[in-house]
Amino acid sequence: MRTPTRKVREKHDVRSVEDTGDLPSSLEERLPMVAIVGRPNVGKSTLFNRLLQRGGSIQRFAGKALVHEKAGMTRDRRVERIEWENQAFLCTDTGGFDTELEDPLLESVAEQARIAVAEADVIVFLTAVGEESHPAERELIEILRRSKKPILVGVNKCDNVRLDHQSGDFFRHGFDSIFPVSALHGRGVGDLLDAVTEELGRIDTSGRSYASGGIQIAIVGRQNVGKSSLINRLLGEERLIESALPGTTRDAIDTTIKTADGEIYTLIDTAGIRRRGKVERGFEKLSVLSSLMAMRRAHVAVLLVDGSVGLTAQDARIAGYCLDEGLACMILINKWDLVEKDHLTADRITKSLEREWSFLRYAPVLYVSALTGQRVGRVFELARRVYDNAGRRIATARLNDLLETWVRRKSPPSRRNRQPKISYIAQTGIHPPRFTLFVNDPELFHFSYQRYLINRIREEEDFEGTPIRLNFRAKSKRDREEQHGPAAPAGGKSERAKKRS
Repeated sequence: MRTPTRKVREKHDVRSVEDTGDLPSSLEERLPMVAIVGRPNVGKSTLFNRLLQRGGSIQRFAGKALVHEKAGMTRDRRVERIEWENQAFLCTDTGGFDTELEDPLLESVAEQARIAVAEADVIVFLTAVGEESHPAERELIEILRRSKKPILVGVNKCDNVRLDHQSGDFFRHGFDSIFPVSALHGRGVGDLLDAVTEELGRIDTSGRSYASGGIQIAIVGRQNVGKSSLINRLLGEERLIESALPGTTRDAIDTTIKTADGEIYTLIDTAGIRRRGKVERGFEKLSVLSSLMAMRRAHVAVLLVDGSVGLTAQDARIAGYCLDEGLACMILINKWDLVEKDHLTADRITKSLEREWSFLRYAPVLYVSALTGQRVGRVFELARRVYDNAGRRIATARLNDLLETWVRRKSPPSRRNRQPKISYIAQTGIHPPRFTLFVNDPELFHFSYQRYLINRIREEEDFEGTPIRLNFRAKSKRDREEQHGPAAPAGGKSERAKKRS
């Protein structure tokens, strides 16, 4: 095996913006908050998604809030950064405010809306054209008036000029600023945004602090394993609705936090993922899709397992999703306070994980209780460590020196009467770490030899918590020429041979 030339090493060691995954290190001034509130099914999440698209905030997928024709899809508050006409602000989407129904979950949703109103600097009260007056809406109007904050009324579902005229009926509530909009088609949304930024321009935000997104951590797992409870414990407040009923969380909810040591994290609470055959159409199917999409935009996955139940087949499937997405991962055994245990219990569970989830053996395991707070304080520290490991790089020269030793210790077995040969190796990406090996024929390398090389890489560098990707690539003619020089013409010498002679 030859050591690649400097030119070849540099060609395969280029760091693109996509590969590095660098995060902004600076903190911006705390942004003002805008809350969207209203009754169920008036189009709050549709407007929220429309504002994100207008503000250019959606980078990975359009429409972060789930939308469904049935009422009650949104339950928790979700916050995103929006910029319009050089004015940046945070926008909060809330669940539908309805206190008429006797449902503990709906009462919690209404309480989340009240909290959003208390936190907001400007409030967008969204209603819909053609809707009859409702007691819950009148109660919300009283809450908004008592807040003594700027209130802009958006009358949604005004899809044409004729419906715009009907929006004037809402002046009866005593509001001065009425904006007919169609969140679905975007009509009037620009005018509403102009009014929002005008109100925000009158607000003094000096002395506040706002954190950029930081490390995105997706909390994933089956239903009712305690994902929302864990996030509330990490935040130190009841930001997300908790319930013993499975399926309480339906949407992926982002919450940004700055820890005592100055680190920035965004916690993503996801809906519980059930076995595919058990997933119901409608709300639950959309919720599962939202969870999978949240994993795709996260940097770290925290896989939460119910310690009182033990490992299940569905836990393993969700672990497989983390591996497929190439996420840095850590495993949290929750409800540890409910487990009858002795001093060997944790060791037995860890060994069971290594045996049954051998594909995720690299992930660290932490035993916690979201209810009591036991070891929860270590979650951020562990997440930072696996994130840093996923961004680790190995110099190409050192990699090839190590590869020569590994091949000498155990050469790849021949297949189809041909001997596999490796010319050189280069790291070609991070998050997760990706390595490309240039070989004579990729099909000659058995997966067991790939596993051997991955294990050797882990022995040399700390890649705890992150998967490693290997790519075997056949050397092109250009690669061969850059490493060995142009091939000799028929009956003659190569240019390199002529120089030597």
